[in-house]
Amino acid sequence: MSLIAGLVGSVGGVSLAVMTGILVYKKNQHTKKEAQKNLIKGREEMLSSNNNGKFARIFTGKELMRASNNFSKENLIGCGGFGEVYKGILDDKTITAIKRAKPGNTKGTDQVLNEVRILCQVNHRCLVRLLGCCVELEQPLLIFEYIVNGTLFDHLHCHFTGKWDPLPWHQRLIIAHQTAEGLTYLHSAAVPPIYHRDVKSSNILLDEKLNAKVSDFGLSRLVESTETNDSHIFTSAQGTLGYLDPEYYRNFQLTDKSDVYSFGVVLLELLTSEKAIDFNRAEENVNLVVYMKKIMNEEKLMDVVDAVLMERATELDLETMKAMGSLAAACLDERRQNRPSMKEVADEIEYIISVNTGDISESKQAQL
Repeated sequence: MSLIAGLVGSVGGVSLAVMTGILVYKKNQHTKKEAQKNLIKGREEMLSSNNNGKFARIFTGKELMRASNNFSKENLIGCGGFGEVYKGILDDKTITAIKRAKPGNTKGTDQVLNEVRILCQVNHRCLVRLLGCCVELEQPLLIFEYIVNGTLFDHLHCHFTGKWDPLPWHQRLIIAHQTAEGLTYLHSAAVPPIYHRDVKSSNILLDEKLNAKVSDFGLSRLVESTETNDSHIFTSAQGTLGYLDPEYYRNFQLTDKSDVYSFGVVLLELLTSEKAIDFNRAEENVNLVVYMKKIMNEEKLMDVVDAVLMERATELDLETMKAMGSLAAACLDERRQNRPSMKEVADEIEYIISVNTGDISESKQAQL
């Protein structure tokens, strides 16, 4: 009898433990579901509260898992500090780029949500178009139009791979002008104004006709009237080494002229096909801006223009290369008050293009 009683007691104890385990498991699952619901609700409220009533299309996680083949390596088309970008094909056959923050990267998640807020405010042909977002997964996702020809960085610095032909000078001028137009829109037409804060060649995408589209608004700032003082914002310096406005880096004052400085670096890249930071150059020339300022002070700009461009250059090409060098130098002035606005930069590049195509009189060309 004692043996039977012991067995019954053991079975009862096991049953109780199992039941307790099941109850704890169900409670944990319920807690997780509630936490996930609260996370999604919090993200949606965060987005809607800053979008002035403008919303992005909300995709489901299942839609995007199908579109990206469960985020397979074969669909991975780019990655960076924020996370990864995957090529995706939606159910309606629309080809997209799906941006996902790295798992556990809280900063990356914040950047993704910030990018939704920014892109819901804007609509311009020279800015990459946001198709929607997904906030129900652990990491929020952004869905963009798919831009087929990669980045300006790829075309300038990776053409040796044979995937792309070197960009001709006139095309580089057009890319510069379109990028300047996109940034001008952010600074002058968007309400409230937007400072991009990470202008660089790898954030300029090129479509099938090599038209430029400014992308990656993860670090961008909406300029609310309540936080500005003489058109600048006090904020910790963020951006990319080699493109960062030194005045912003020193005193944490972000202005539209910080984007102008970064764009000046892109102009140098277009002229030289040199990277903003390159440790393959001599130690004193690692930073392209430092290197080029020395070159331009010695009036030797044409000695460092991309050799591929020089081989095919016409007289008008040479003149407009010099003009572009002067414009880059103005954008890169140490003192932000001396830099032109993006509107002035866009107008100047438009003028340079008209000279390059011969659509302007010789008397006006003399102004270059």
